[in-house]
Amino acid sequence: MDSATLVIFVIVYLGMILGGLPFLQIDRTGIALLGAIALVGLGAVSPEQAAQSVHLPTLLLLFSFMVISAQMRLGGFYTRVTRHIAASGVSPPALLALLIAAAAALSAVFSNDIVCLAMAPVLADACLKRRLNPVPYLLALACAANVGSAATLIGNPQNMLIGETLRLSFAGYALEAAVPVLAGLAVTWAVIALLSRGRWTLAGGAAAVPEAERREADDAVFDPWQTAKGLLVAGALLAVFLFTSLPREVAALTGAGLLLLSRRLHSNKMLGLVDWELLVLFIGLFVVNHAFQATGLAAQVMAWLDAAGLALAAPMTLFVATFVASNLVSNVPAVMLLLPAATEPWSGPLLALVSTLAGNFLIVGSIANIIVVDCAARRGIRIDWRAHARIGVPVTLATLAIAAAWLLLRIGR
Repeated sequence: MDSATLVIFVIVYLGMILGGLPFLQIDRTGIALLGAIALVGLGAVSPEQAAQSVHLPTLLLLFSFMVISAQMRLGGFYTRVTRHIAASGVSPPALLALLIAAAAALSAVFSNDIVCLAMAPVLADACLKRRLNPVPYLLALACAANVGSAATLIGNPQNMLIGETLRLSFAGYALEAAVPVLAGLAVTWAVIALLSRGRWTLAGGAAAVPEAERREADDAVFDPWQTAKGLLVAGALLAVFLFTSLPREVAALTGAGLLLLSRRLHSNKMLGLVDWELLVLFIGLFVVNHAFQATGLAAQVMAWLDAAGLALAAPMTLFVATFVASNLVSNVPAVMLLLPAATEPWSGPLLALVSTLAGNFLIVGSIANIIVVDCAARRGIRIDWRAHARIGVPVTLATLAIAAAWLLLRIGR
C-alpha cells in the first residue's frame, strides 16, 4: 500500500509541476482531488482519516476572507480605488508608486489574487485611455500584490495555511515581515521604474478594448454602504487578530456570516465569487500529503537529507528548498510539502516570506501573475514569459535577498 501511496503522491506533484497531466483535460485542482479519491478508493486512507487530515481552521479562514473580498468587489471598492489612482495627474513613476502602495496594502488584508482579479481590468482600461503603456503597471500590480500579501498571515492562501497550522502570532509575524516587505516594495518600484524608462507611453494608437470587457469593468458600481460594511468587518477582524487570542477562523467566519446577512446583496452573488476550486485544491492536497506522511517515507527523506548535510531544519536549506519548490509546484503545494520541516520558531516566517516572494519569479509562480497576464491578453495586451521575467526575475532576486538578510539577522541574534 505504501508503494501505491508513493505513486499517487508522485503523480499528484508531477501534475502540480506541469499544471495538468498528458492526454487528460484536468488542472491542478482536479489532479489533487483525484489523488485524494484514489487514496480513499484503494484503502490507503479511510474516509474518516481523509476528513481528519483536512485542516479545517485553514479552510474556514480562507473561505471567510473570500466572502469578505466578494463584499468589497460587489461594493465596487476595488474599482473605485483603481480609477482614483489612475485618474491622478501625477507623473508615470509617481503613478507607479501609488499603484504599488495601494495594491500592497489591499493585498495584505484582502488577498493578492482577489485584488489582482478586481483591479487588473480597470487598470488596463485606464492606462489605455491615458495612452500609457499598461505593461509596467500591470506587472507592478502583480508584483506588489505578491510582495504586499507577505505582510500578514491573511494576505494569501499559503500564509493562512502556515499561520493556522503553526499557530503563529498575527502581530508577531506582522512585525517580523514589516521590514522585508516595505523594503521589498521600494525595490519593486525602483526596478520597474528603472526598466521602464522611455517606455511609459504607447508608441502608436492605443489598443482597442473589447466592448464586453469595458462593460465587465464597469459592472462594479461603487456602493458606499456595502463598501463601508466590508471595511468595518475587515477592520474589526484585524483588531481581533492583533489584540485578542480569539481563534482567527472563528472570528473571520463570524464576520463573513454577518456580511451574508444582507437585504441588497444576494447570498448567491457573494458565494458565486468564492474560489471553490482553491478550497478543493487544499482539501485534496491535505489528504495526499497526510497519506504520504503516514507511510514514513517523508521522514526517511528528511533523515537522508540530514545525513547528507542538507537538513531542512537549517535556515539556508529551507530557504532554497522553498524557493525552488514554489516555482516548481507553486507556493501552496510547496508549503504543504515543506510544513513538516517547520520545527523552529523562525521556520514559519521564513516559509511565508520566501514562498510568497518567490511567486514573482515566473508567471506560473503565482495565481496573481496568471490573473494579470490573462486579463491583459483579453484586452490585446501581450505579456509573455520574457516580458514578465524581465521584471519578475530582478524583483524576486532583490526581494529575496532582502528577506534573506533580514532573516539571517533575526535568526542569528
